[in-house]
Amino acid sequence: MTEERRYSCETAADTLAWINDIIHFLTPYFSSFINPHVVNFFKDQLWENVNAEWIDCLRREPVQNLLLIPYGVVQDHWPASLKEYILKLRSMVFCQEQADINMALPGLQMTSLNRVIAQGMNGKKRHEVEALSAVVSTVAESVRAHAIVDVGAGQGYLAQVLAFQYQHPVIAIDACSHHGMVTDARAERIKKHYTSQMVKSGSGIKNLNVPKTITCRVLSIESLKALVETSVPRYDLDQSMLKGENQEDKGKLNCPGGGDANNRSPTVLAGLHACGDLSVIMLKTFLDCRDVKAVVSIGCCYNLLSEESISDGESQCGFPMSRALRSAGLSLGKSARDLACQSAERWRNLDMRAGIHNFELHAFRAAFQMVLSKYYPEVATSTPSIGRKGKALRRRNQRRSAKSELHLKGSTCHVKQNFRAVVPAESKTEGIFGSASETQTLSGEISSNERAECEGIKIDSKSSNFESFCQSGLSHLGIKHSHDVNLQGIWKEAEPFADLIGPYWSLRAALGPLLETLILLDRLLFLQEQGSALEAYLLPIFDPNISPRNVAIIAKKIDKDLRSF
Repeated sequence: MTEERRYSCETAADTLAWINDIIHFLTPYFSSFINPHVVNFFKDQLWENVNAEWIDCLRREPVQNLLLIPYGVVQDHWPASLKEYILKLRSMVFCQEQADINMALPGLQMTSLNRVIAQGMNGKKRHEVEALSAVVSTVAESVRAHAIVDVGAGQGYLAQVLAFQYQHPVIAIDACSHHGMVTDARAERIKKHYTSQMVKSGSGIKNLNVPKTITCRVLSIESLKALVETSVPRYDLDQSMLKGENQEDKGKLNCPGGGDANNRSPTVLAGLHACGDLSVIMLKTFLDCRDVKAVVSIGCCYNLLSEESISDGESQCGFPMSRALRSAGLSLGKSARDLACQSAERWRNLDMRAGIHNFELHAFRAAFQMVLSKYYPEVATSTPSIGRKGKALRRRNQRRSAKSELHLKGSTCHVKQNFRAVVPAESKTEGIFGSASETQTLSGEISSNERAECEGIKIDSKSSNFESFCQSGLSHLGIKHSHDVNLQGIWKEAEPFADLIGPYWSLRAALGPLLETLILLDRLLFLQEQGSALEAYLLPIFDPNISPRNVAIIAKKIDKDLRSF
């Protein structure tokens, strides 16, 4: 094993060295893992692109061990080259373990969300908003910002917490007018609650910050810059315009022409999972707009990033951003950007049953692609999206399994309880790797198939499940199923290799966090290339098990004469 190198991104030179090592590692795997699409697994026999020793080893592994591969967990009995592949790539992944933000940002005081302001948020959103609002508030105070612009505000959860709980003037920008109406309606309910609380406490009525909503699709640096320059009040303007007291002005732009640049308010840009290029636009606007003194951006949807051709040394595309990678002509491609969205933490936390069902659905989708290629080639060439087909099938099987277990309570049937740790690939039981509900039956457990057989419960075959999957997929594509299409024949052709899709997927998915690291480091390097005029760093602020896209890029200007990039 090669000795692990410790990576740093404290300086531009450190970040670039890290990036170069990642690119050097990834390059050999573009043709075998990154560019191929898993839907073509059977059609293109993708397992043949993988080291035969790795595949032979992993096809016998418990599903739980496969699910740990993207997280960097190896087993002692694996080939040395396989362990080196996994450990090496994992050593280059940016650590996404949730940081102690109180230590990282001195003076930060996180406030728990009250019942009224958290209404409508699910657990994930509440976790995100609670942490990010505290971070944004602290950053805003550190640069003495007079306003915060929430870019891609959605239904305004972050904007409302920043306004009501942290008492910042906030402008919420979103492309969806419905989101703006929901934000305004929620804000009114929250405002009534806070007003009522002030009356009850006898503290008197004071002005409340109410987020100002703007419906606008931000498609460029220029459009976001114009919104900032025209919607944030100048120092000498009545701040009540951001406090909801002049309701007829809601949604309108103030300060036509931007006013006197010397009187504009210092502003912070904030974005909670601003999709695709929107995160990139935020970072570039931060540099290009003198009013914006800081940015806190958590990106997502790397698959939606643009990678346009680069001309004259300039680029408006989403990747790459840094001069170093633009000059190197690096591009990833859509398949790599899709892969960067994988979450090692979420797969690691799947139980055995969920892991089996997911691998089974991957196999069904890949076999369905064979159906399209053979019978509907004009459709197959576009690699069509058929949505999350198979979820209803999975739920039905889970309900059936649950009912089976209920029927079995109190049963007197006797089943031997010494089972092999791995069901052979050639087994004709329900799931791809064995039983429909449990791939490996552990010692002391009874598989659902054997339980069902005790009670005489009928269980669908894999072929039947595949047919249901295909019929649903064809219906989604507007194709009427023909009896001339031999679905059973297609599945019979694919089934001998179905146990290879889990190992292949896991080895490929392990590259996802490394590709995300590359995208994040490119964004950081872009900021670091501006020199000492600003400080920038990456900070994981969410629990990655709850919110996988958890790394915030935080940057602040420390030189008022920062030039445009």
